Amino acid sequence: MKRWISLQAELANFQQRREIFIFALKMSFIAVIMSLAILLALLFALQALDLLPLPILEAMRLGVLLAWIIGGTVSGALAVLAGFSIHKLAVSRAEFERLSRTDMLSGLLNRRAFTEALNMAGDGASLAIFDVDRFKAINDRFGHASGDAVIVAVSQIFSAVFTGDDVIARLGGEEFGAIIHGSDTAQRIARVEAIKEQIAEHPISIEGGSVKITISAGIAEIGRDRKAETVYAAADKALYLAKTLGRNRVMHERERLSQVWHRCATEHEQEATTDVRDLQRYVQQM
Repeated sequence: MKRWISLQAELANFQQRREIFIFALKMSFIAVIMSLAILLALLFALQALDLLPLPILEAMRLGVLLAWIIGGTVSGALAVLAGFSIHKLAVSRAEFERLSRTDMLSGLLNRRAFTEALNMAGDGASLAIFDVDRFKAINDRFGHASGDAVIVAVSQIFSAVFTGDDVIARLGGEEFGAIIHGSDTAQRIARVEAIKEQIAEHPISIEGGSVKITISAGIAEIGRDRKAETVYAAADKALYLAKTLGRNRVMHERERLSQVWHRCATEHEQEATTDVRDLQRYVQQM
C-alpha cells in the first residue's frame, strides 16, 4: 500500500491539474475501503464481547454510511490539498529543468542540452557549428550591449530556420551549434549556405544604428558508428578552416585542401570578372 501511494505521488503525474483530482478520487476510495474494513472488524469484536448497542446489521449500515460521508469527504479534501502542493512542486521542478537547459541571453538550448541531443542523434543528420565573424571587434567598437543584440538577432534567425526535428543551441560566446535532419548531405550543406547568406544580408539594429555581420560554419556528418566527440571535433576543424580561409564561408569535413584552394581561386576569379565588367560599364557611360 505504501509503495502504491508513493508511485501515485510521483511528481511526473502532477504536471496537469486533472491528475490532482484523479489522485484525490483514488485516495478517497482507498481510504473508505480501509476504514470499512477496520470498522467491520471492530463491530464484530464488539458483538463478540456483547458490547454492541445496536443490532449488527443496523450498525453495519450506519458504519458504511458514515465511512462514505465522513471518511470520503475528509480524505478527499486532504488528498486534493496534497495534490495541489505536489502539483506546484512538479511545475517548479519542470521550470527549473527547462531553465537549466536554456541559454538565458538567446533563449536557445545551452551546451549541456545540445550535447545530450547530439549523443542521441542518429544517421541522416549533420552537425553544423557556427561562429559570428569578428565578434570581438563588435564588442570592442560598439560595446557589450551591442554584442548582446547581435547574439539575440542571430538566435532569432536560427530559431526561425531550424524547426521540426532540427536542434539549435548557443554553445557559448558567439558560437552556435545545429543538428540538421532530413534530405541528403548536399541539401543540408545548401541550407547552411542559405543561412549564411541570409545573415550577411540582414542588418542588425544596435544602439545608435545598425551593423551587418557574417558567420562561418563547419559541418560534419553524424553516424551511429561515430562518437559524438569525433563528430564535434570534425565540425570544429572545418569551422577553423573556414575562418582561416577568410571567414564568411561554409566548410564540410570531407572537403580536401586542394578543393578548398580551387574554390577560393574560383571565387576570386569571379569577383575579379565582376570588377572588370563594372569598370567597362563605367567607361562606356563616360
